[in-house]
Amino acid sequence: MRHIKKIGYLSLLGMLPFVSHADEGEKIYLKGGEKPQALACVTCHGAEGHGLAVAGYPDITGMSPEYLAKQLHDFQDGLRSHAIMDGIAGNLSDDEIEAVTFYMSELQPKEVPHITRAATPTDIGSQLALRGDWSRNIPECVACHGPGGVGVGDSFPKLAGQSSIYIVNQITAWKDGTRTNDHADLMGHIAKSLTDEEAKAVAAYFESIGQQGE
Repeated sequence: MRHIKKIGYLSLLGMLPFVSHADEGEKIYLKGGEKPQALACVTCHGAEGHGLAVAGYPDITGMSPEYLAKQLHDFQDGLRSHAIMDGIAGNLSDDEIEAVTFYMSELQPKEVPHITRAATPTDIGSQLALRGDWSRNIPECVACHGPGGVGVGDSFPKLAGQSSIYIVNQITAWKDGTRTNDHADLMGHIAKSLTDEEAKAVAAYFESIGQQGE
C-alpha cells in the first residue's frame, strides 16, 4: 500500500510543472502579463476566446500554440502591426508567450459545419474560397486552410466562423505591407490580386459558415 501511495505521489509531482504552466497561462489571459502594458487577452478575445466580431477582434480558439506564439513573436518583430497588439506582444516575455498560447490552444472552438471542396459555389465569395481564380493565379482558400476553412497545422489558421471585419483587415494589411509574416509571400500575392469587393465577399463567406453552426 505504501508503495502504491508513493507512486501516486510521484506521479502528481510530475504533473506540477504542467499544472503551473496552465495556471500561469490562464492568469496572463485573464489578468495580463507581468508588465502593465501587457493587457489581459480576455479584454478583446473574450472569456471563451471567441473574439468580438463587431470590433474585428478574432476568434483565437482551435489554433495550435505554435501558430499563436509565432503571431505574438511576429508582432514583436514588426512582421505584423496592430495598434493594440503591438504594445501587448512587445511587453510579454518568451515564457509568458509560451504559457498563454498553451492556455489559448486549450480553449474550445465553436462547432462549424463541415464543408468540402465538392460544395457548389453560389457567389463570388464562395467561388474564391472553394475554387479560387486560376486565371489570376489565385488558389482556393481551402487549398491551404483546409476543408471549409477549418485550419491546418501550425501554419494555416482557421477562417471558418472568423469575423469578416478581421479577415478583411488582414487582407488589407497584406496589401499595404503592414503584415508580411506569410511563407513565400503567398498571402501577399493573393491579397494584392483581390479587389476590395472580392475581399469583402470571401470574408463574408467564411463568417457565414460560423453563423450556420449557431
